[in-house]
Amino acid sequence: MTNPVPTHETVLVSQAAQARKSRGAKAYFSGLAAEDQVAATYERANMPVVLRRWRGKGGEIDLIARDGSAFVFVEVKQSRTHDRAATHLRPAQLRRLWASAEEFLALTPRGSLSEVRFDLALVDGQGKIEIIRNIFQ
Repeated sequence: MTNPVPTHETVLVSQAAQARKSRGAKAYFSGLAAEDQVAATYERANMPVVLRRWRGKGGEIDLIARDGSAFVFVEVKQSRTHDRAATHLRPAQLRRLWASAEEFLALTPRGSLSEVRFDLALVDGQGKIEIIRNIFQ
């Protein structure tokens, strides 16, 4: 069996696929680093992070922290600027975040009677963090 000689088009497609894969890996690891930074910020503010990347049927919650008796559900968005990071949060994602939080709360002793807060943590290209508390309020 002979190996076919790659055509110019095959090489270009392969290079494009590799570039996409590389960008995806970079975004994934940048997201993890942003979540680490935000988790440390909550910890320093005496709000321990109890779960990271909790996944339910409806989706994933980046961080779940405690602020006293309240659960804080944190969505982390990272981009070059805080404004640009904020644009990455879409209405469908907010609905999934809410549904995932409801699913999580159903597993807790107080359920939907638990005190909760939803925060949005924005991380810019310099690593600066802006936390917007109570995004549903």
